[in-house]
Amino acid sequence: MRFAAIADVHGNYLALEAVLADIRAQGIDDIVHLGDMASGPLDARRTMDTLMALDAVHVLGNHDRYLIDRPPEKMGSWDRPAHAQLEARHLDWLRAVPRTAVFRSQIFLCHATPDNDEIYWLETVLPDGTVRMSSLETIEKYAHGITQSLILCAHTHIARAVRLRDGRLIVNPGSVGSPGFRDVHPFPHAVEAGTPDARYAILEPAVGGWLVTFRHVPYDHDAMAALARKNGQPELAHALETGWID
Repeated sequence: MRFAAIADVHGNYLALEAVLADIRAQGIDDIVHLGDMASGPLDARRTMDTLMALDAVHVLGNHDRYLIDRPPEKMGSWDRPAHAQLEARHLDWLRAVPRTAVFRSQIFLCHATPDNDEIYWLETVLPDGTVRMSSLETIEKYAHGITQSLILCAHTHIARAVRLRDGRLIVNPGSVGSPGFRDVHPFPHAVEAGTPDARYAILEPAVGGWLVTFRHVPYDHDAMAALARKNGQPELAHALETGWID
């Protein structure tokens, strides 16, 4: 069993197309998708059409939930423009996507943590805005009760793998479409990938555990940066161009 994990596309259809082409070039058929599909000032409709046509196992991200659990006037600056591009068929499809799933009985899938789609799992934000890896004790706390040997999460856009003391492995494949963002919860901070490449992970069983390969895929990020700038998001445009916020 060899499969690909993708996450956090955020409406970046060119990054998604590049990643899917790379997955096919690796001879991989099975894909799991960890949520945050459309929200952002890019092309939500084209992204959703591509994901809905994909033969994949999907879970719902927090930004996916924001598109279906509140009226547009209460949506944030990334969700409102995406919602305006989507049709009823997209939103109905999102309503049927589960928040967690199990793939091939061995892999647990969620967006952020199993019980909360807004909490960073593998990273912690300090009061001064520093983002660092969470303690092993905190990471293991959120994994309590999960029996699968491989756990996949997303949300922070940071590619990372952490092995728990009992041998289970938690992997975040990184973000397909958003290499940098700012947030104010729990403290103001920025997440920066350092390159504009689209990211995903390939996973396969190996002796003693799982083999993880993180892939960085170049694509026409300047075109998506231009779209973000046209739609009034210069900070995201800079992140798409460079992988950095500042």
